[in-house]
Amino acid sequence: MTDQRTSEPPRAPFEDRPPWALTAEEVVERLSASVERGLTAAEAARRLALHGPNRLLEAPPRSGWRILADQFASPIAALLAAAAVLAFALDDPIEGGAIVAVLLLNAAIGFTTERRAVRSMEALRALGQAEATVRRDGRLERVPASDLVPGDLVVFEAGDVLVADMRLVAASRLEVDESPLTGESLPQAKDTAPVPAAAGVDERTGVVFKGTAVTRGSGEAVVHATGMATELGRISSLVASAEPSRTPFERRLQRLARRLIGLTLVVAALVAIAMLTGGRGVELAIETAVALAVATIPEGLPIVATVALARGMWRMVRHHALVENLAAVETLGSTTLVLTDKTGTLTENRMTVVEYRLACGTVAVSGAGLELAGEFALDGEVVEPASVPELELALRVGGLCTNAELGRDEQGATTAVGDPTEVALVIAATKAGLDRAGLVEAAPEVGEVAFDSSAKRMATLHAQEDGVLVAVKGAPEAVLDACARLVTGADEAPLSDAARAEWSTAADALGARGRRVLGLAVGRRPAGTTAADFEYEDLALVGLVGLFDPPRASARLAVEACHRAGIRVVMVTGDHGETGWSVGAAVGLVGPDDDRGRLVDARGLASLADLSEDEARRLLDAAVVARAAPRSKLDLIELHQREGAVVAMTGDGVNDAPALEKADVGVAMGVRGTQVARDAADVVLLDDELGTIVTAVAQGRAIFQNVRTFVVYLLSCNVSEILVVGAGALVPGPLPILPLQILFLNLVTDVFPALALGVCEGSPALIERPPRDPKEPILTRAHWRRVFALGAVLAAAVLSAYTGAGVLFGGDDPRTTSTAFVALALAQLWLVLAMRDRASHWAVNEVTRNRWVWGALALCLALVVLAVEWEPLAAVLAVAPPGPRGWLLAIGASAAPLVLVELYRAVIGRRRRG
Repeated sequence: MTDQRTSEPPRAPFEDRPPWALTAEEVVERLSASVERGLTAAEAARRLALHGPNRLLEAPPRSGWRILADQFASPIAALLAAAAVLAFALDDPIEGGAIVAVLLLNAAIGFTTERRAVRSMEALRALGQAEATVRRDGRLERVPASDLVPGDLVVFEAGDVLVADMRLVAASRLEVDESPLTGESLPQAKDTAPVPAAAGVDERTGVVFKGTAVTRGSGEAVVHATGMATELGRISSLVASAEPSRTPFERRLQRLARRLIGLTLVVAALVAIAMLTGGRGVELAIETAVALAVATIPEGLPIVATVALARGMWRMVRHHALVENLAAVETLGSTTLVLTDKTGTLTENRMTVVEYRLACGTVAVSGAGLELAGEFALDGEVVEPASVPELELALRVGGLCTNAELGRDEQGATTAVGDPTEVALVIAATKAGLDRAGLVEAAPEVGEVAFDSSAKRMATLHAQEDGVLVAVKGAPEAVLDACARLVTGADEAPLSDAARAEWSTAADALGARGRRVLGLAVGRRPAGTTAADFEYEDLALVGLVGLFDPPRASARLAVEACHRAGIRVVMVTGDHGETGWSVGAAVGLVGPDDDRGRLVDARGLASLADLSEDEARRLLDAAVVARAAPRSKLDLIELHQREGAVVAMTGDGVNDAPALEKADVGVAMGVRGTQVARDAADVVLLDDELGTIVTAVAQGRAIFQNVRTFVVYLLSCNVSEILVVGAGALVPGPLPILPLQILFLNLVTDVFPALALGVCEGSPALIERPPRDPKEPILTRAHWRRVFALGAVLAAAVLSAYTGAGVLFGGDDPRTTSTAFVALALAQLWLVLAMRDRASHWAVNEVTRNRWVWGALALCLALVVLAVEWEPLAAVLAVAPPGPRGWLLAIGASAAPLVLVELYRAVIGRRRRG
């Protein structure tokens, strides 16, 4: 391999032959790169300026013109336009103009709110940018994927999504899912050998491609193409203009809107018929029917979904949950079961080696986290590791069999890159003076057998004078299965079946104390042995290492919150069963007296199709499922889904991706999770906290509740208008509300308060309730009853004001109609305050805490005052100032429904408590 050159690499270094047809050394040479040191920071910055960011062309954001046009492309807008045409045809330009004004104002409100919501969601998606591990200035570091440049040396392992086209320079049992490019569902095995220049994409085994995922093994590669120069870039333009699909939530709202339009037309026709039979005249009957149709159309319904979703998503981000799939927002509110992993979710993922179980005894290790100082105590007596051969060998194995590296930041503090478990092993070795650089220098690595989730172990091969040393670590049972001997002092002794059972019992005992347990082993192989030749057999057991990962202080609170919310929590871990049970007890998943039958070892279970009834019931009742493989996770999810559960599944590894896809809500870890897991998930936890899931569930419930509240409010107002006009049509005398007045109310009191209700933060009581049935409609029968009850109470209050005004002013006095108009307007505004959750306090609740609600009420009140007191507008609406007596009558009558609602709630609440 060549040293990095500072001269600019040629813009087209592969004109004569493509990278896959060259050896790795030739590709590195042509890119003026270095495998050992990577690029310098300065050189990387210069190449980034030369080649541009490593990004694909993205679908252009919805333009303002497109968002505006969409406001008119709905059945609701079409019906409004038809009503305007009919009004003009009846030679009523004022009413026609008013309907056009309604249409334009709704479009303006929709455009403004939806544009902000769309831009907000586009900004949210930018938060989930991928990163890559690269070698810069001789050390590993994490950089944004967009900063990769040709010549960068990238290190990756199973679970990573590859973010550039790269030529492999090293590979260990590497397999890559290339289905995004080739459509092939099976992973493609990779190696470093060149292939013919004419090889197709699926035959280029020596290169890996942007957008593909590492499913097994590990590797190192040099970047040769970024951005639109990659294979994925060449086809990205085909999908760049794809239209985003609407969520099930939005589609349900659309269906509700269409049904309401049909209902509106029927109601308008009935009112028109009633007016005609009452002798009101054809023109007034048609005008009133048109006004009622316009008034009862839920114009804001298509907008509120986007606004509510966008606001809810921003709240989730503020609580460290990034929503990748909009449909998950609604599903979160219905979640009944959380299947959570252990490490990093229930624990801190801050691994520390605390003890070694060796043939000579138990060695305790002091020092936590990234501390590089500590003592080793053999059976209580402090010792020097070099004086205990088994201990020194265990430390060497842990320091060699790893991909982790330690470093220093600018302040001199210890930093680490790599898996937390491997970091802990390297730190333990460093405490004994065995730093990794020195270990590798003394025993250079010549090969690696990458960790495999099915084998549950990893090996590295190291050159020595007398052959090859093999260092192995993995799950205790997997390591024990490959061992024939036991390291005792400087020698090795046969490992009998009885001794093997004792070591297995020792692993159980470590796990019961909350330790994560690994087995360590060594092997000797002839010189020239490669990773491809190695088999897990004929090894010598060095011992067991116990690592402590403290339970998160917040985990118990999160579990308790889930239980209060009616959500069951089950731990699903690949770790030892006793370790899982111990952590489960620490965070409240299981109690001290719980039946150990709720701990299930997934290794002994058959596939889902072959499970017996007893086995299925054990799985359904389990609190901890240990040694869970990808297949068993899928089976567990399907089993619970068959029982009617709405399942949220957490995961972080590449092998969790199928389960994250299968679950109703896939939740990936944003801190330690692999890119494959994040891409498969619906929600990414930016802090890896279980409590964040609870917060996300609360927000999901709040979003649905906001939409439901908005719809109930809007329809209650519409029903009140229908009943007022319908009652007025059945009796002689002037109508209580005239067509233009209805349009004005629809324009003012419906839209602004309704949109404000759509962005409430939600009642804290929502999370204390059982999950909602995911099949439940937006409005249940109980909600429809509430709509008609509220509408009837509002209509009764308005008709009372109208009757009272008739007594005060006379039936033909314009102040009578004005009083009814003001009473209806104020009653609808008072109703906003009645839209609180039934469990909230009457004065301090999610509605009264919403500043948008108060702003909407103030604006609407000002417009109502303007309508009756400003002569030009009052003339158009055919109203007159009602005077002090009319205002007092309207205010008193309009407040009555709110008082009645609160009294009713107080009585019902007292009965329920009693």
